[in-house]
Amino acid sequence: MKIYTRSGDQGETALFGGGRVRKDHLRVETYGEIDELNATIGLAVVPLEARGSAVVEILQLLQEDLFAIGAHLATPTASSGGGPARHLPALPGGRVAQMESWIDAADEDLAPLRNFILPGGTEAAARLHLARTVCRRAERRVLTLAKEAPVDGAILIYLNRLSDLLFALARSANRAEHREDVPWAGRNAADSEED
Repeated sequence: MKIYTRSGDQGETALFGGGRVRKDHLRVETYGEIDELNATIGLAVVPLEARGSAVVEILQLLQEDLFAIGAHLATPTASSGGGPARHLPALPGGRVAQMESWIDAADEDLAPLRNFILPGGTEAAARLHLARTVCRRAERRVLTLAKEAPVDGAILIYLNRLSDLLFALARSANRAEHREDVPWAGRNAADSEED
């Protein structure tokens, strides 16, 4: 199978289930955000894999889910009221509850949050925070698409919970390397600089 097909050279791409749209079409932008999220999670896996972290398996499972979500978003017939196309992978139905259990497990080992924290710390935590922000952007894009076309509500719930999980995993990555989360000083920092 060749990587290049030349079929998109004029700025159009094929959707799953048929039809062609411009590459800047909202639907393409939306599943492109999911693809970017998937790649960003892959980037977060690298330092965790080097440490032999068990979180790698969770993240790779989530990447599999994101492929399924991207396929559904790339298939207008999947959410047009006619039901999902048979050739599509199933959406990860029970994963939200599983993500909630992973969040709860991570939170048990973390100090309670008393204020906002700055994204960062260790390399793994910084990459997970980046994935969280990309997840939130993907969620916003899915919401925009949902104003114009039917979108399975399970996708929005999944993305909302995924961003929470990525936040918890980022904090856990800092803790695993004995690094404190950096609290946001907020207005107090600005006031002290003026003094």
